[in-house]
Amino acid sequence: MDTPVILAPMAGITNKAFRRLCREYGGGLYVSEMVTSRALVERSPESLRIISHDPDERVRSVQLYGVDPATVGAAVRLLVEEDRADHIDLNFGCPVPKVTRKGGGAALPWKLDLFTAIVQTAVREASRAEVPLTIKMRKGIDEDHLTFLEAGRIARDSGVAAVALHGRTASQFYSGKADWNAIAELRAALPDVPVLGNGDIWSAEDAVRMVQQTGVDGVVVGRGCQGRPWLFGDLVNAFEGRAERHRPGLGAVARAVYRHAELLVETFGNEMMGLRDIRKHMAWYFKGYVVGGELRAKLATVPTLEVLRELLSELDHDLPYPGQDAEGPRGRAGSPKRTSLPERWLDARTLNEDQRGVIAAAELDVSGG
Repeated sequence: MDTPVILAPMAGITNKAFRRLCREYGGGLYVSEMVTSRALVERSPESLRIISHDPDERVRSVQLYGVDPATVGAAVRLLVEEDRADHIDLNFGCPVPKVTRKGGGAALPWKLDLFTAIVQTAVREASRAEVPLTIKMRKGIDEDHLTFLEAGRIARDSGVAAVALHGRTASQFYSGKADWNAIAELRAALPDVPVLGNGDIWSAEDAVRMVQQTGVDGVVVGRGCQGRPWLFGDLVNAFEGRAERHRPGLGAVARAVYRHAELLVETFGNEMMGLRDIRKHMAWYFKGYVVGGELRAKLATVPTLEVLRELLSELDHDLPYPGQDAEGPRGRAGSPKRTSLPERWLDARTLNEDQRGVIAAAELDVSGG
């Protein structure tokens, strides 16, 4: 990688359309939406859509979610044997209740036997074709049940290519501030494997500051690029020591929105689905810009490309970049909440028989979010 920047896999966001849009602005590694291992093994149409890549994607990167070592291993084997990925990432960071209450995502590393089995199986299958496998995780379930140091060491000893840490616990969701000190602690604990930092990177300057403060080898950018695909251009410039930054006026933002919508229609092969998908991006794109409440409401329900063109033409394309109002956090932060977990999950660091049953039932399709 020329630029040590990774687009975080985000369900419902990092599809082919958004990845292409980001690539048009700058370099980095662009990871697909999370796909459920079982759905992929069963070859569900949606899972195959999620792992599809454009012919010019230099590194085809796929993130897998799973809670059963055999199923995760089978999914990795499929990706490797059918030459569908050049890089595979495992999700151990999702804080969504429907995932954690079944023992998956950020809840899973608490069970050391299960975590070890999944990572070792996945690395073994990926290594058959020398495909690098990485993991992305959170600090732990909450401040009283941290897992990141143990999980990092297990991952390193299992042969992963890199470890990414989001500096929040599952119970924080996306609230509060990311703990960059924890990222620095993991970097220091794993001197022999690349460590990547994630959390509260809203600008190129934030990314450089994280590297300087923590010593990480690269950064993972999630919500900071929502409605700002040009952030990747800023990141390239920052890491190459250049001062140029994208400061788009309203006209440039409108053109990016339309380009994004066109790519979504192409990705889904259906105009209605593509326009339905662009709606959630509108508030992110126009954050800080003078648009008007009525027009914002219409953009949030836009039905066709033709209507989108008409609505965008109503904007004042000569309005300049509004400055700090357009920067900073975007997306829902949520609020701290107790993490939903299987019964008696925190009692021990290994699975009991009842929990093995819960895990078996947890191989459900959560690819959509």
